[in-house]
Amino acid sequence: MSFADRIRHCNSYDPARAMPLMAGAHRVGWLRRDNAAIVGRHRDVFAIDGNCARLLAEGDCDCVSAAVDQVVEALVAERRVPKWRNETFDVMPRWGQQPLFRLDRGAVPFFGVRAYGIHVNGYRRDAGGYSLWIGKRASNKQVAPGKLDNIVAGGIGNGHNAAATLAKEAEEEAGIGGGLIERAVPTGALTYCMETKTGIRDDVMFVYDLDVPADFQPANSDGEISGFELMPLGDILERIRTTTDFKFNVNLVILDFAVRHGVLRPDDAEYLAVANGLHRPLD
Repeated sequence: MSFADRIRHCNSYDPARAMPLMAGAHRVGWLRRDNAAIVGRHRDVFAIDGNCARLLAEGDCDCVSAAVDQVVEALVAERRVPKWRNETFDVMPRWGQQPLFRLDRGAVPFFGVRAYGIHVNGYRRDAGGYSLWIGKRASNKQVAPGKLDNIVAGGIGNGHNAAATLAKEAEEEAGIGGGLIERAVPTGALTYCMETKTGIRDDVMFVYDLDVPADFQPANSDGEISGFELMPLGDILERIRTTTDFKFNVNLVILDFAVRHGVLRPDDAEYLAVANGLHRPLD
C-alpha cells in the first residue's frame, strides 16, 4: 500500500453514480442514484427530475427540517440509515451561510450533504523529532470502531461553529481545558468525497495543530476514546503506509501534518502525490 492509496480511498466518489440534490438554486448534496429512487417515493418532499433531485419542502429552517426528518424516519424504519442520538448537522449552501434545514447525522451520507468537522494534531517535538498523541476509538463507535484517531476530532453540529466545537470536543475527548486549547493553531482545511455503503461522504475537516506540554496526559470523559498513546511520527507514517490501523480520514490529517512540518520531504517518492492529492477543490 502507499500514502496515495489512503488518499484515493477517501476520494472514491464516482460522479456517474450520483446526481445533485438541489434546494432552490443551491446544490446541497450528492444523492446516489439508488438512494434517489428511494427518496423519490416521498413526492411531497422530494422530486427526481431526470438527472437531478430537488427538495420540494418549503418554509423556514424548522419547517423544512421537519419535512425532511419524516423521510429520515422512514429510512430508519427501512434500516437504510441509523439514527444518531438526536444529533443533527446544518445543511447550508456554503460554509458560514444560513442553514436551509437540519439533518440527522446518521442520514448525512445518504443524502450526500457536506459535513464539517474539526481535527487536532496534538504534538510534541524534542531532539528525537515529532511525536503525536493518538487516541483509540471505542469499540462501540458507529464509524470506524477501534481505529486510531487524532487526539481530538468531532463533527460540527447544528448551531455550533468551529471554535465552539473545538473547545467542546477538546474537553470531552482529551481533557484539554480552555487555557491550552486556545493555543491550537488553525492550519487549513482538508476535503474529500468518498462513497460509502450508505451513500456519499462530502466532508470538510478544519485542521489545528496543538503543541502540548511535556507533562500533558490526555484523558477521555465521554466514552468515545478507549485510550491514548504518544507515538513517534515516523512510526505513525509507517503504520499509515502499511496497515489500516487509522481511521480513514485521520490518515489525511496526519499526512498533511507531515508535509507541513517537513517530515515528508520532496525527495520522498510519494511527496508530490501526497502534497497535491490532499487538496481537493470545493465546488
